Amino acid sequence: MPYRKLPNLSASIVLGASTLAGPALAQTVPSTRGTNGDQTATKSTRRAILLVLLLCAISSQVVIAAAAQKPNLILILADDCTKYDTELYGGQAKTPNLMRLAKEGMIFTQCFQAAPSCSPTRHALYTAKYPVKTGAYPNHTFVKPGITSVVQWLKAAGYRAALSGKTHINPPEAFSFEYLAEESIPADRRIAANPDFAAVDKFLGDCVRTDTPFGLFLCSNEPHTPWNKGDASAYPPERLQLPPIFADTPATRTDFSKYLAEITTFDQQVGEALALIEKHGLRDNTVVIALTEQGNAFPYAKWTCYDAGLASGLVVRWPGRVKAGSTSDALVEYVDMLPTFFEAAGLSLPDDLDGQSFLPVLLGRASHHKDYVFALQTTRGILFGSDYYGIRTVRDARYRYIVNLTPDATFKNWTTNQPWFKEWQTAAKADDDRAARLSENYQHRPAEELYDCTDDPWNQRNLISDPAQAKVIAVLRSQLAEWMEAQGDRGQETEMDALEHMWKNANQN
Repeated sequence: MPYRKLPNLSASIVLGASTLAGPALAQTVPSTRGTNGDQTATKSTRRAILLVLLLCAISSQVVIAAAAQKPNLILILADDCTKYDTELYGGQAKTPNLMRLAKEGMIFTQCFQAAPSCSPTRHALYTAKYPVKTGAYPNHTFVKPGITSVVQWLKAAGYRAALSGKTHINPPEAFSFEYLAEESIPADRRIAANPDFAAVDKFLGDCVRTDTPFGLFLCSNEPHTPWNKGDASAYPPERLQLPPIFADTPATRTDFSKYLAEITTFDQQVGEALALIEKHGLRDNTVVIALTEQGNAFPYAKWTCYDAGLASGLVVRWPGRVKAGSTSDALVEYVDMLPTFFEAAGLSLPDDLDGQSFLPVLLGRASHHKDYVFALQTTRGILFGSDYYGIRTVRDARYRYIVNLTPDATFKNWTTNQPWFKEWQTAAKADDDRAARLSENYQHRPAEELYDCTDDPWNQRNLISDPAQAKVIAVLRSQLAEWMEAQGDRGQETEMDALEHMWKNANQN
């Protein structure tokens, strides 16, 4: 597979500075000529000269070695966390460690995923390719033969590639990470694991001792259901402000409280990771990327293509390169994460990736990255899911356009089987207009939807019939059709093939 070499901008800057050190040091060498022009240096003077020259050479090598040092990568990933619920983005869940990270780096306001469920999200992140292209588009999925991942790319560059926590990726040969705590967690339980920070501590220590660069993925299982971790008493249900996409029922408030507590648990894991970075002296040469992943398991988030399901929190810290306390409104995607790191490190990547580096945005040299971001949802095969319900979407900086491939079907998933959703339906029958609207619109949708995400961030006012939006609709409709064609996405045909792309079925063949 062809590879492209990406320039190491930071290294070239340091190397350029090191070339200036030689003349300056040379000026400190004493003159070896007397007043009569003859050589008068004594043996001790010559030894001093040789010592100075040796020190100059050593100094230059130290500078060059420092310049050639490859940056490390630590990517921290939450699980089923709506970014709007975090303190980082104005929500109620306290996230002091993410707040600290944002003060030391750059926070992104418009980062999106290629799918609103766990497994396709991770496959897209690690391959820098959209889900249909790799075959990993339903949940509990796997990539087709021949698809490479970040593991192979890092190893080819002399890096160690490790993962601790949740996996949910297949086949094993495509994602041959060093799985930290691999022996203590059965393989079939790693899709619900949290990072083992004792193993991470040892891994980082080994990398420091052997002077080996690394890419480390810390994948939390929080705040994925069941919501049974953290201190829910810190979030009294009766005091919570429910998002506008929630009906107000007792079970909704109780579970929302538990969910917020687990966001804080995830944030504590972020704090543990940052502490280990400091412990091993890795702060200055490590790119830290923190992502909140897709939305929570409540309606209108996970398993949907609304902003609450596809938008992700993103913070990037790279001391000395990324301006502390900065914010970017650039449109970026999960498929862009690894191309960005690899360009920052000056490493090679395959030339057929969907992701594009946004390093110029990180370095403050650009405010724009791309015009459109894309995503899809495949309901076929998921727990309590509809037999089929495919969704495709495109978003620009302001508007989200959605196509529901089978609008006559009823949208169902794990969410619609929960006690609080049944409470919504009961409230709807008791003339609760809000509950009636929210429960009905969640399960029954038109063929097309359009939302102004600036004025309507929760995507509740469908503008598809607004004549004033005709031009916007036409452009986004065209962009989505082009993307689907380029990805080999055949719409409903692709949806009906989804079961063949689930790992449990691949193992049976």
